Amino acid sequence: MNKFTESFFNIKKIIGMIHVQALPGTPKNNNSIEKIIEIAVQEAKIYQDCGIDAIMLENMHDVPYLNREVGPEIIASMTAIAREVKQNVNLPCGIQILAGANQAALAAAQAAECEFIRAEGFVFSHIADEGFINADAADLMRFRKKIGAEHIAVFSDIKKKHSSHSITSDLTISDFTKAAEFFLSDGIVITGKSTSEMTDLKDLQEANRATNLPIIIGSGITVDNIIVYWDHTDGFIVGSHFKEDGKWQNSVSKDRVMQFVEKFTSLK
Repeated sequence: MNKFTESFFNIKKIIGMIHVQALPGTPKNNNSIEKIIEIAVQEAKIYQDCGIDAIMLENMHDVPYLNREVGPEIIASMTAIAREVKQNVNLPCGIQILAGANQAALAAAQAAECEFIRAEGFVFSHIADEGFINADAADLMRFRKKIGAEHIAVFSDIKKKHSSHSITSDLTISDFTKAAEFFLSDGIVITGKSTSEMTDLKDLQEANRATNLPIIIGSGITVDNIIVYWDHTDGFIVGSHFKEDGKWQNSVSKDRVMQFVEKFTSLK
């Protein structure tokens, strides 16, 4: 467990999302890598200026997403973006590469000296819009050992959003949580059924009873509902709510971030 993960036990964290612009080689790409980096750095500086605790980079504009395997151009791009962000702000930084490209994210995080990744499909299988996603904890954690990246935390989603979990419908949130901990996850991410959708409070409560790992809310947090979840989570991953008009596709809004941070601070 690295220092960033350990700090979750001392004080709640806000992780601000940077949805990097569509990367080279993807259908919606219309920016140079230099411009993509420039935008990411600008948003990272907004988060730092507003008092956000950490940031996470995600290639959410790269639709349609590949299933687990992404090309070297994606790994290279995410590494370059992350390194430049790290050089411009003094914040812990994480990487997520869609869809479920967890080894790619870990490789980029290692090269860019990041602190954590967010891993989809860590335990148990499910059906996503990209297709069948099989659990990859065994391969991922061996890869982490192989490349000497054990200092990089793996925060794993359970019952991943945008997915069907009918094949594991006989399993509880507690089952998922215990399995993720047993397979060496450093933290548990719980979401609603889709981006921006609120997380079920009962899921958080059940997960907390099942583990001592940090529990992180991964979707649906706003300045209006944060108080509902305050006593049931160790951290908040916030994306859509920090964007102009509350839409993930838009730029980060400094006013919206500041409003959230002020509310967050008042609850401490």
